[in-house]
Amino acid sequence: MRSPSRWRVLAALACVWALAGAQAATLEVEGPGGRRQYDGAALAGHAQAREIDVPRDAAYHRPMRWRAVPLAVVLQGLGLTPADTLEVVATDGFVAQLPGALALRTGAGQPWLAVEPPGAPWPALPGKAAGPGPFYIVWPVATGVSDEQWPYAVARMAVREPPQRRWPQIDVAARLPADDPARRGLSVFVAQCLACHTLNGGGAATIGPDLNQPMSPVDYFQPAALRRLIRDPASVRHWPGRAMPAFGPQQLDERALDDLIAYLRHMAQGRRAAP
Repeated sequence: MRSPSRWRVLAALACVWALAGAQAATLEVEGPGGRRQYDGAALAGHAQAREIDVPRDAAYHRPMRWRAVPLAVVLQGLGLTPADTLEVVATDGFVAQLPGALALRTGAGQPWLAVEPPGAPWPALPGKAAGPGPFYIVWPVATGVSDEQWPYAVARMAVREPPQRRWPQIDVAARLPADDPARRGLSVFVAQCLACHTLNGGGAATIGPDLNQPMSPVDYFQPAALRRLIRDPASVRHWPGRAMPAFGPQQLDERALDDLIAYLRHMAQGRRAAP
């Protein structure tokens, strides 16, 4: 027979664990204006927080309603400018590089930071075991915003230099004209691929492999197979822990896909070691 004192100890521990699980998460932000932390419960109760409707949520692929604050609330005083990049780091190794001009949008097109209620986790994402909490950047009006610019499971944000300046090894050759497909493809790579991959060692993500070292996908995939891998990875091959999403025409139109492959070819031809 278990002693009453042991049951009391176990009950007390259960209460402690329950309370710990109900505590709000914290968000770390850093920039020229300093470093600070935001408490999720405080953000949810902020004067500017409200319920917002998102007609097409990029993570759930359906309309969603969120308790959120304008992203500007946490960016205020951080020192982010339109020429900078807002690096958004998730708990799973996903690292989005949001252009400063995009993160600083105002009006109907502004980004919002959805805040998961303490003790009430959001529903699991399609095909995943967990939801997008504790913080998720959402766009009620997502014109010009790619699906990779909806980072979720956000842990911290920081003001950084633009990716090409921070990691010059991902940049194209200076001789390329402004309208060269490979130069356009660099922009596609930064928006769609850099959140999960590195290239020539440049990048901060830890989910996917480097796309030029030791080899580029253009070196070992036939053109049609590479296009199919990008459009529907599961139709080409399976591997444990595969996290690569499908990039359909809605996320990546044919011209953008052509430009991305032109960029990968250009970088493979001029492969260079990371500095």
